[in-house]
Amino acid sequence: MAEKSKVIFTTLLIEKSPQALPLGAACVASAVKHSPLTKDIADVSLVHFCKEDSEFIKHSATDDDAASFMASELLKHNPAIVGFSIFVWNRIVLEKTAAVLKSHGVKCICGGPEVTADPSSFTGFEKAIGGEGEYSIPHIVYEILTGKKTAPSSEEKSYENLESPYLDGTLDPSEFEGALWELARGCPFKCSYCYESKGEKKVRMFPMERIEKELELFAKKKVPQVFVLDPTYNANKNRAIELINKIAKKTPNTFYYFEARAEFIDRQLAHAFTKIPCSLQIGLQSADPNVLNLVNRPFNKAAFLKGINCLNQEGAVFGLDVIYGLPGDSLAGFKNSVDFAISQYPNNLELFCLSVLPGTDLHDRAESLKLVWESHPPYHIIHTDKFTNEDIKKAEGIAKACNVFYNDGRAVPWFNSILHALHMKASEFFVFFYKYMVSHNIPSDCREHREIEKIQLQFITDIFTQRKMVRMIPLAQDIISFNGAVSRKIDTGKSETVQLHYPAEYIDSEYAMDLQFFVKNVQKRPSKFTT
Repeated sequence: MAEKSKVIFTTLLIEKSPQALPLGAACVASAVKHSPLTKDIADVSLVHFCKEDSEFIKHSATDDDAASFMASELLKHNPAIVGFSIFVWNRIVLEKTAAVLKSHGVKCICGGPEVTADPSSFTGFEKAIGGEGEYSIPHIVYEILTGKKTAPSSEEKSYENLESPYLDGTLDPSEFEGALWELARGCPFKCSYCYESKGEKKVRMFPMERIEKELELFAKKKVPQVFVLDPTYNANKNRAIELINKIAKKTPNTFYYFEARAEFIDRQLAHAFTKIPCSLQIGLQSADPNVLNLVNRPFNKAAFLKGINCLNQEGAVFGLDVIYGLPGDSLAGFKNSVDFAISQYPNNLELFCLSVLPGTDLHDRAESLKLVWESHPPYHIIHTDKFTNEDIKKAEGIAKACNVFYNDGRAVPWFNSILHALHMKASEFFVFFYKYMVSHNIPSDCREHREIEKIQLQFITDIFTQRKMVRMIPLAQDIISFNGAVSRKIDTGKSETVQLHYPAEYIDSEYAMDLQFFVKNVQKRPSKFTT
């Protein structure tokens, strides 16, 4: 038998985490491994790089340096073909890497979201493949290796025939301490800013037999966390509940992250989510229906609030997303959306700058919507007719402040109580805190909770003092310290003792929800609380 030609599929990861593992490249590698066309002529492997790896950092002072390093590593395998999985964050480096490989006679092909958006712009590759590569790339590899042209048949284009990169060993979730788990493709919605805006509206589910086998693999490998790839997990309520029950049975100790629509959540589904360790991320994007209409995102506020209320009543963990720079929106409108989101008590609030992604409906309509955006990845908004460049910078500051103080500061149990006492809106609070971050040189990537808690305590002390609310400072400090210790115990399992100004049983009660009422009716009595 003739020696097989080496075919490598590769990508550059933004970080080494379950959220960033090379699933797309792995799916295509599995397809080429198992295709009747290529399984006997191609020796397939997956080789990935990561921006956080020490070796990559050492060799990546510039994009050219990074490309030279990646090319030299890939050439060690003596490949005939290298396939690149390209995203907004790695396009420039991967294009340069391909150029180096081409100079050594390697055939380079590419796919991924960036390629799907505009295949014709990738002129430095033998082939640029848009859409689902598992069907077309085996034929392209076959053509390059044999010189014979073939095309996918309609029978091939079925999810029933797709190999799982987890089940065939192409991808090991243990290496990434978790998994990206693809349950479906397609989305019933066509939000203009999303790549799905021009995709099929039909949602195609992966077979339950494959899903159950992957679950069994996750159980066997004791995968600690799984990020579910299904843009609207709860679009089919019955299937969502069925799968939650299977997860509870097979992987009861694995933490799952879902994307969901609040409008489709009722008490039954909200309760189901409490049966497993999980959190839901819900795209609000804006609280203004007129803004959302401009990006083709339907929003039923009453249904949204009803769904969120069900989650809160059942004690389900959820977060919200809001985008700044949307067409028709303004800084004031964005602040209103932040205030609305925080009022729903989300476990986290992610604030994103709008990206005008090539290949989306928004990109096609951007000029008519008076959007000005970066011409290079990540294609962020520069300004709109209602959102100035200076406003974008202010929104970015709010996003940084929210991430440090609210998200990484684990402030959800007490944040709205502090706002109520201060008579402040969340967005106003974040504006003040961002100024504090700048003046005190607090980095926006501050992550260690104990350090953030010290910052929170000092900031709250300062702002209560400025507002002549000194009497409430000891209570505010107790609430922050008490809840911080509890959250760290849940996170690490380690006990700690906290010195309080008030009895712990009162701090851990509904009385602490109203600071003004509390200080009027509860006497100080120093106490210690051990988690």
